[in-house]
Amino acid sequence: MDSLTANQLVTITDDNFEQEVLHSEVPVLVDFWAEWCGPCRSLAPTIEKLAASYDGKVKVGKLDIDENQYTALNYGIRSIPTVMLFQGGHPLGQIVGVQPQQAYQSVLDQVVD
Repeated sequence: MDSLTANQLVTITDDNFEQEVLHSEVPVLVDFWAEWCGPCRSLAPTIEKLAASYDGKVKVGKLDIDENQYTALNYGIRSIPTVMLFQGGHPLGQIVGVQPQQAYQSVLDQVVD
């Protein structure tokens, strides 16, 4: 399952953000993170589980804020981890900090059938 999960996670960058997130036909959960961020690393398994659980219903991606500063600044990311949900090219909400998996599932369940 771990190798499948890795394939289900999308690497989001400044260059592909518009295509992968704003023009996506399905809702997109974006994890804004950085390699040096301990809480981001502790959240990673939860993000991977969400990618597997919602495969085909929601696109789940990670955006490294150090490598993609334009997008992080554009969406006002001031604290990481920040997880944002997008649908139809618009941000629907965000969760800042590490939360239990259920908190992310509650947000996702509002946009999936």
